[in-house]
Amino acid sequence: MTPKPKAAIFISGRGSNMMALIEASRDADFPVEFTLVVSNDPGAAGLAWAASQGIAALAVDHKPFGKDREAHEREIDAALKAAGIELICLAGYMRILTPYLVGQWAGKMINIHPSLLPKYKGLHTHERAIEAGDSFGGCTVHWVSEGVDDGDIILQAQVPILKGDTPDDLAARVLIEEHKLYPAAVRHLYAR
Repeated sequence: MTPKPKAAIFISGRGSNMMALIEASRDADFPVEFTLVVSNDPGAAGLAWAASQGIAALAVDHKPFGKDREAHEREIDAALKAAGIELICLAGYMRILTPYLVGQWAGKMINIHPSLLPKYKGLHTHERAIEAGDSFGGCTVHWVSEGVDDGDIILQAQVPILKGDTPDDLAARVLIEEHKLYPAAVRHLYAR
């Protein structure tokens, strides 16, 4: 049997999308094996959870690198290559990547974003969708490019915006869809 491609997940916090990906990967037919979780924050709660699941958890704290973001990413890149990683899934990784890392992993790095791109790139997506009077919010899995939340769309899921919704209400419903969409997008990529 051919070994599955090795994949890494980048997180900055609790990692609920990381957990959804890892849980989905327990199915024998899931197309990749998650072997590494990387965070820029040594205190990220998701690192301990990943380690408890037998997955290598690596913290590369960005703070000692100061403003040299590329040096931070070169250290991460070396660890990814040493681990034989073939796909990166950004899952709540709250750092804007430099052209260096994006270039190293072009066509091998995806992200999940809590809006129906190309609408509402960046932060405060749910608040912006509600303020605009949109009927739907949602989430998007897309290829990572040098522009923030600007890469080609892989899959999306819509969530209705209900009368009286707060950004937190909408975020909670969108998160449920994110946990379904991200594993579906990984399957979609390897089904081609």
